[in-house]
Amino acid sequence: MAALPDGPRAVRLAREAVEYGLASPGPVRDIAAHFRTVELPEWFEEARGVFVTLTGPRPGTLRGCVGFPLPHFPLRSAIPRAAWAAASDDPRFPRVSAEELPRLLIELSILSLPERLPGGRDRADRISIGRDGLIVEADGASGLLLPQVAVEWGWGAERFLAETCRKAGLPPSAWHSEGTTVRRFQAELFRERTPSGPVEPHEL
Repeated sequence: MAALPDGPRAVRLAREAVEYGLASPGPVRDIAAHFRTVELPEWFEEARGVFVTLTGPRPGTLRGCVGFPLPHFPLRSAIPRAAWAAASDDPRFPRVSAEELPRLLIELSILSLPERLPGGRDRADRISIGRDGLIVEADGASGLLLPQVAVEWGWGAERFLAETCRKAGLPPSAWHSEGTTVRRFQAELFRERTPSGPVEPHEL
């Protein structure tokens, strides 16, 4: 996966999108529209999968995480949409407030194209913890977990597969089935060290 030329600029774009959304007087129909004419480096026109994660001041305090696993949008659109959705539309959490945002950290994950794994129990042997994220799909349901989740929870490959199945609302053993699609992907991570502060690559 080609490295981002300027990860810090991409993270700043995510924060700018949340700030713009919170400052808007009415509903934001498509936050990406505001950034269509913003001057950005050419590589922001590349289509990539993206996830934006918001965390609280205490380590491990998730405040929102939303994204697009497939490269449907160029980065200049995907990053603002994912960032604003993480702040306003993650069903697990109340909407982020303008007063809260200055205390939140932003992490950006830029994804590679997902790769389908052959069926069977040996799928676990094809997964590298700390490198791969997972997407599981079956019976119209799907679940995704980013690579950092397995590292943060200390999971091995089989537990990572089981938890991705749970995320999809499937039985933990659903990944054994030939009828379940499992795909892996990699992610390049950038994280603020302090809110609105320096941004650095995040190595798992």
